[in-house]
Amino acid sequence: LRIVGDITSTGTIEVLGDVEGTLSAHGLVIGGEGRVSGQVSAETVEVKGKLDGRVDSQSFTLRAAAQVAADVTYSTLIIESGAQIEGRFAKSKV
Repeated sequence: LRIVGDITSTGTIEVLGDVEGTLSAHGLVIGGEGRVSGQVSAETVEVKGKLDGRVDSQSFTLRAAAQVAADVTYSTLIIESGAQIEGRFAKSKV
């Protein structure tokens, strides 16, 4: 499944396909086969697949298979061994 556009949810979204655009939700899980390109705003973000773009989150978790090329703002950060990261990470000032 490929979605191009903006997605907004008050719950948690699990991406197993390809999403390109702005994604705003309470929680976001990118599955192992999932890919998100664009701007993400969510309280909790867990990445097992690919993420490209910009992220604003409270809790940001990168699993071992994650491939991330993004500028990330976070309060809590977890990075498992094996995750591939490129970009800037900034701790939220709040």
